[in-house]
Amino acid sequence: MTRDLSTDLIHHPYQPPEGFEAPQGPVHKASTILFKNVAAVRSRDWRHKTGYTYGLHGTPTTFTLEERIATLEGGTHCVLVPSGLAAVALVDQALLSQGDEVLIPGNAYGPSIALARNELQRWGIGHRLYDPMDPASLASAITDRTRLVWLEAPGSITMEFPDLPALVAVARARRVVTALDNTWGAGVAFKGFDLGIDIVMQALTKYPSGGGDVLMGSVVTRDVALHEKLKFTHMRLGVGISGNDAELVLRSLSSIALRYAAQDQAGRDLAAWLGTRPEVRKVLHPALPDSPGHAHWRATCTAAAGLFSVMFHEHYTQAQVDAFVDGLKLFRIGYSWAGPLSLAVPYELQTFRSAESLQRAHLEGRLVRFSVGLEGVGDLKADLAQSMAASLA
Repeated sequence: MTRDLSTDLIHHPYQPPEGFEAPQGPVHKASTILFKNVAAVRSRDWRHKTGYTYGLHGTPTTFTLEERIATLEGGTHCVLVPSGLAAVALVDQALLSQGDEVLIPGNAYGPSIALARNELQRWGIGHRLYDPMDPASLASAITDRTRLVWLEAPGSITMEFPDLPALVAVARARRVVTALDNTWGAGVAFKGFDLGIDIVMQALTKYPSGGGDVLMGSVVTRDVALHEKLKFTHMRLGVGISGNDAELVLRSLSSIALRYAAQDQAGRDLAAWLGTRPEVRKVLHPALPDSPGHAHWRATCTAAAGLFSVMFHEHYTQAQVDAFVDGLKLFRIGYSWAGPLSLAVPYELQTFRSAESLQRAHLEGRLVRFSVGLEGVGDLKADLAQSMAASLA
C-alpha cells in the first residue's frame, strides 16, 4: 500500500550512523520522549540520569550541562532553571514551609529580598535580614523557626566580603541549612562546598554564559536528600530550560577560567586607577586592601570577578554622576555583567540600604557599579577619563 507523503516523512526509517563526534556535542530538543515498548515506560525513573522520560526532566544536552556545572562548583548534583532568580526561588520553595523563617544578608541581591518580602510573606514564611559582616548578627537572628540561611559573597552593589567560614559555623551549630549565591565567584574564585556550605546556586547568565545573551540558573548540592527535595520541587513547578540555551552555555563553559582571569586582571587595574582619581572617594572591590572584608576575600579566594563599585565624592550631585555615566562611550548602561561589553549603572544607595547600615559601612557619596568586559584596559581608562573631565570637573 502506498502511504501518504506526510506519513513517510514523519515515520522515515533512516537513522544516521553512530560514531560522529565533534568538540561540541549535539543539541537535543524535545518535549516528547519516545519509548521502545510499554515495559520501558513503566520501568524508567525520571529522578536519575539513567534514561529519559520527558523533555522537562532532561535530555542528553541538559544532563551534560548539569554534570559540568556540578564539576565547576565542586558538587555532585545539579538542577537547571530559567534564571538566577528562579534558582533562588527554587531553593526557597523546596526547603521552606508555612511557619518557617529564612535569614538573608542585608546586602543581598535585591530581588532575593523582594521575593521574601512579597511571595514568601504571603505564603506564611517569615524572613529576617542580618549583617553579613558580623557573625554575631546571624547568631542572634536564628530562632527555632529558622530553616534556611542565605549567604552571598561579596554583597550586591556594595561589594563587602563576609567571613563565610564563620557564618557557616554559626548556622551549622544550630543545624540550619546554608545556601550560597555564588554568581560572583562563579565556581572559579572559590568553592562553596569546601567551606561547608550545603547548597550553591549561581546565575549562569553571568560568567558561565559570558555572552550577555542567555538567562539561566543552577542549584548544586553534594547531599542526595537535599538534591531530591530540590529535584521534586523542580519537577512539580515545571521549570525547565531550552536545548539551545544549554548549548550556548556549554559552548562558553570551556573558556570560563580564561575569561574570569582576564576580567579579574582588567577589573583590578581599573579599580586601582580609579582609586587615584580626585573625583573618587572610595573604590569598593574585594581585592583592594581598603575594601570592606578584604581580609576575608584574601583568606577565601584565589581570584576576583571583574565587578566593582565606585563612590564619587558626596559634593557631586546625582545629576552630575548620571551625566558622567551618560557620557561614557565604551561602557554601556545595562544590568547584569560578565559579558564582553563593559557596563556601568548608577545606584541610589538609600533606596535599598538602611541609613544605619550605610553609616556603619561609611558609604557616603554617589555610587556607580562597573562591570569590566573584554575591551582594552587603556581604552576603558580613556573613556572614564573623558567623561569625568566633561561631567565632574
